[in-house]
Amino acid sequence: MKKEEELIVIGRSDVVDLPELELYNIEAKIDTGAFTSAIHCHNIREIKTKKGTAIAFNLLDPSHPEYNEKEFILKKYDKKTVKSSTGHAEDRYVVKTKIKLFDKVYPIKLSLTDRKDMKFPILIGRKLLMNKFIVDVSKVNVSANLKAVKTA
Repeated sequence: MKKEEELIVIGRSDVVDLPELELYNIEAKIDTGAFTSAIHCHNIREIKTKKGTAIAFNLLDPSHPEYNEKEFILKKYDKKTVKSSTGHAEDRYVVKTKIKLFDKVYPIKLSLTDRKDMKFPILIGRKLLMNKFIVDVSKVNVSANLKAVKTA
């Protein structure tokens, strides 16, 4: 476990990249109340392929400015029961990918869910935050602001 002074300070929200999913500059809510991270998508379904089953989905939705109708089909995925903030449990598909924050790339597991009624299309939970970040709720876009300074 890292010492507190070695942890990166992150705010209550930030802008992230998901390079393997070809998503860049996407707003994310930092949620210490959630264990699992999640991403907004639609048309989520299991499909049969020649080599077994796969998960198919479209990231975001047509109302989101970054939506491009691209369908993703992944062979590696899990199914997990996730409890929502309202206490409702639901089965969700979970995929592994990478997330870029503070110019570092981290592995992340994202549950696939419809977040169209939520302000942020991505929710980052404790599983990613633990032993890497300290959350300062008085701040926003710390990583994005550092990236902007570096490119200026």
